[in-house]
Amino acid sequence: MAASGARTAAIIGGGVIGGGWAARFALMGWNVRIHDTDPDAERRINEVIDRARAAMPGLWDVALPDEGRISFHDDLAEAVEGAEWIQESVPERLDLKHEIYAAIQGACTEAAIIGSSTSGFRPSELAEGATRPGQIVVAHPFNPVYLIPLVEVVTGPGTGTARIDRIRSTLRDIGAHPLFLRREIDAHIADRLLEAVWREALWLVSDGVADTAEIDDAIRYGFGLRWAQMGLFETYRIAGGEAGMRQFLTQFGPALKWPWSKLTDVPELTDELVETIASQSDAQSGRRSIAELERIRDANLVAILRGLKARDWGAGRLLNAAERRIGGAPRSLDALSLTSPLPTGARAVPLDWSDQNGHMTEHRYLQAFGDATDRFLALVGCDDDYIACGHSYFTAETHIRHLAEVRAGARIEIDTRLLLAEGRRLRIFHRMWENSRLVATGEHMLVHVDLESRRAVMPPPELQNKLARVAKAHAHLPEPEGAGAAVGRPPERQPDPQE
Repeated sequence: MAASGARTAAIIGGGVIGGGWAARFALMGWNVRIHDTDPDAERRINEVIDRARAAMPGLWDVALPDEGRISFHDDLAEAVEGAEWIQESVPERLDLKHEIYAAIQGACTEAAIIGSSTSGFRPSELAEGATRPGQIVVAHPFNPVYLIPLVEVVTGPGTGTARIDRIRSTLRDIGAHPLFLRREIDAHIADRLLEAVWREALWLVSDGVADTAEIDDAIRYGFGLRWAQMGLFETYRIAGGEAGMRQFLTQFGPALKWPWSKLTDVPELTDELVETIASQSDAQSGRRSIAELERIRDANLVAILRGLKARDWGAGRLLNAAERRIGGAPRSLDALSLTSPLPTGARAVPLDWSDQNGHMTEHRYLQAFGDATDRFLALVGCDDDYIACGHSYFTAETHIRHLAEVRAGARIEIDTRLLLAEGRRLRIFHRMWENSRLVATGEHMLVHVDLESRRAVMPPPELQNKLARVAKAHAHLPEPEGAGAAVGRPPERQPDPQE
């Protein structure tokens, strides 16, 4: 169900890129209206959105907003009326885009942002003859739009600072990274770099130096891994050693004059070269359908991005920043009712949390409950600042019950009950829910420790008081089913057969 008061975006053109835009907006809580004249568009777009539902929420460790309402409209004016953001993703024909903009501006508000997904045209070209030229900007994404954060933004002289601020804040609100170009240029930044690599790759195939699989191996096993987290200049800065970029340019700069590349020339795409590249590509990847490759791509991207997220580096830092904006969980006990278990987790199960059977891997239950424990401790005052002062809780025992299957992509919620706060010991009980279905429980015994001596110590009075407050409120709740099955109780002594 769409969230009340949701913002509205209109998507004009529902191909791979338009469908990706629709998915990113909708999964970030926007209502999305889609206009595409292709009678098969709704099926194609729904397939893109289904892939996004499986992949995109797993980038974050908090629950995304309620999904916005998605609707399809035969009438363009109906789709754009009242929309705050209008994204045009029609084919790269300037006459067609001009025709579309005239129709959009005849029906949209003056405040609406009209973004174009064009990979090559400048905003001055797009806005030729437009009623309100400053309303049209380039907002060039990268496929899949719902996973890759970069959006190249190119504005014109009439865009205005107020609209630029709204473009920046809107793209950040949907988890994207707006990269504003300093001035107009054909093909923007990223595609110009990609074209350079693409030209050289075509020559390598044309000259028989390498086939398509070998070129892809050079990228994905080599510099592509470095580029994914440091880009080009930071990578080369390291290559210069302790002296940095100056040493790199001094050492390797002369190589730029060597006749290595053919960047200013392009091989003729003869029928023979086209067939060579196509047959090599078929041999490399033809055993898998495009739909299967898209699912593999999404799962791999989620794993890479989540790895960078754990390191708070590169694109992962963007995810962490977006997560802080998305996650509106209470930060203190004062914002919660203590008459029921405390909410300590809400998230989607990431694709890389599933095993070969397609359900959540056993150790990920422990991770989810461990994160909930951290959330509970932060609520009662044992947060990062507290730990930095030299005290924390260590887990002494854990007991997890697996009650029902949880599949990748499922939205789970965790609540936490305080069963015991006595001296140095803390006993808590987590419940994991998928919708209204109880799927797992986790019970934990924790001990308060001094981080310098690594020995158990009493918590300070302030922390004891907060725990006592929660314990008193939770004491009136019924004992949760499964509590005490193992945690906090010594094992029964078995008779010795020698006695």
